[in-house]
Amino acid sequence: MVTEIDYAALFAATPSPYLVLGPDLVIVDVNRAYLAATGRTRDDLLGRHIFDAFPDNPADPEADGVRNLNASLQRTLLQKEPDTMTLQKYDIPAADRPGGFEERWWSPINTPVLGPDGAVAWIIHRVEDVTDFVRSRRPPGAEPGAPQEVMEAELYARAQDLRRLNEELRQAHARERRVALALQESMLHTPDLERHEEVAVRYLPAVGSLNVCGDWYDLVDLPDGCFAVAVGDVVGQGLEAAAVMGMLRSALSAAIRAVNSPASAMEILGRYARSIDGALATTAVKVLVDSSARLLTYSSAGHLPPVLVHADGSFELLDRATDPPLGARSEILPGPQAALPYSPGDTLVLYTDGLVERRGEDIDTGLARLTDTLSRHARLDVEHLADTLVARLGGDGACDDTALVVVRL
Repeated sequence: MVTEIDYAALFAATPSPYLVLGPDLVIVDVNRAYLAATGRTRDDLLGRHIFDAFPDNPADPEADGVRNLNASLQRTLLQKEPDTMTLQKYDIPAADRPGGFEERWWSPINTPVLGPDGAVAWIIHRVEDVTDFVRSRRPPGAEPGAPQEVMEAELYARAQDLRRLNEELRQAHARERRVALALQESMLHTPDLERHEEVAVRYLPAVGSLNVCGDWYDLVDLPDGCFAVAVGDVVGQGLEAAAVMGMLRSALSAAIRAVNSPASAMEILGRYARSIDGALATTAVKVLVDSSARLLTYSSAGHLPPVLVHADGSFELLDRATDPPLGARSEILPGPQAALPYSPGDTLVLYTDGLVERRGEDIDTGLARLTDTLSRHARLDVEHLADTLVARLGGDGACDDTALVVVRL
């Protein structure tokens, strides 16, 4: 038998002091431990803006508790992630002395609670009162503000230095992320894609990779009602792999425009890759779609096979024209090429290994999971099908990147 938990009673009885704020920083709930720590009642706090209830101590010209807490709360709202603050000196109004303030030191953390729409619905402000600890570091008999308070001053100074350093690191990371996002958008810009409503693409960088990686996708319009799609995977992650990816993607895009043959384009790419540091062992696959002849012509350099899914859920793997990865051979030879007819309503899916690979699992298991999902959802439109593949097959996304192209033929 499962016992139903009274979460309101649990919150009220939690021994750590908790305050719940709305996105407007108005206090919406408070537990008993917080009331005890601050000497307040629920009526004193509920419905009040946090900085109206707890302003800075006007008698302390160095008071910066409001500024520091507000910065942390704004980060929580913006980033939708918990924000742990350094040790804070934040005096509070004295409950028994109107206009007076009590010296207090706190260790706070602010945690967002997201609503169904993904926006921050509340912020849980948890604090630990460490005033007694700070005071215990003072020499016996010393008064607040006395020269002997070296330990407390040093502790406070170090906490403030750490806070400033953390803020500088956050700003540096934000700048680096903006650069990475601009780089990704530039490198994966595909103008011809805008003319294809029946093509969906997805790009999922590995966690911690600054949103840039070595995987890519591309679509190129060609004469006579043809177009070519491709995906590729450079070994590694981060800016270095992304730079190599950008060069190879551009080279393959240019090659297919010049030679109009997947095998010839892949041969050119192989030659080019041998001159670029970090390009060896790259895998890629190029598929030429001839809409008039209803024919797929393809060539692969060590890449996982694209899948052609028929409207009835049956499928075929494009696995009859596969070379080793780029640069794996000591000499450059003409690449293999194969062709496969398709019917209107069929779906072509190209992907990188992040979609199907799992740690400790054979790749054939991942391929079977992919084809099974495609068979069961073949009738979805391309956008919903792409979302379904990502949601159900996300692979080991914490460790690997994913590029995905879904084409309704």
